[in-house]
Amino acid sequence: MGYSIAIDGPAGAGKSTIAKLIAKERGCIYVDTGAMYRAMAIYFLRQGIAAEDEVAITEACKDIEVVIKYEGNVQNVYLNSENVTSILRTEEVGKMASASSVYGAVRAKLLDLQRKLAEDYDVVMDGRDIGTHVLPNADVKIYMTASVEERANRRYKELVEKGDTSADYEKIKADIAERDYRDMNREIAPLKQAEDAILLDTSDMSIEEVVNAIIAYCR
Repeated sequence: MGYSIAIDGPAGAGKSTIAKLIAKERGCIYVDTGAMYRAMAIYFLRQGIAAEDEVAITEACKDIEVVIKYEGNVQNVYLNSENVTSILRTEEVGKMASASSVYGAVRAKLLDLQRKLAEDYDVVMDGRDIGTHVLPNADVKIYMTASVEERANRRYKELVEKGDTSADYEKIKADIAERDYRDMNREIAPLKQAEDAILLDTSDMSIEEVVNAIIAYCR
């Protein structure tokens, strides 16, 4: 069993950015569980399946294979042998991933892969239910959050920097609030702080301050 760091928190909290830096600092493998759900979401969207159609989504899971490969120390996500890393972060894919991840068949599909990675390697894994469900015995558990306003502002700035002229702060804020509600109230493995997780509100913290704080907890 490898050394594992679990980072949970709501959408837009900066989990992926921080987890990547922590992994680099400690020489661990970064496992982006959200990317796995997004890969599955791409398949559902391509098949024209509605987010609320649990029967169709459950059936489609049988035809999906998601694989993580580390190529040049960079995580790449493959969906049925296609590298889909470059198209994972669209708003449409994010919404479908959040909506479809409430279904047991979707979560079960990826659970074994996530746990196997933690057995074989030292990992930093981020998501919504890592410390509570995926890796309940993780060596360090962090629940990382920030205000809805701050998370929306970060996402807005990210899109603007990428040249997205259609970015709408109020819409992003509403989407994040809606995603929070859905993630926290789903029946299977809802988003919540594990009892033994360290709460870290990053609303007023720099990236460097967050990284340093988590590294300190790992010593």
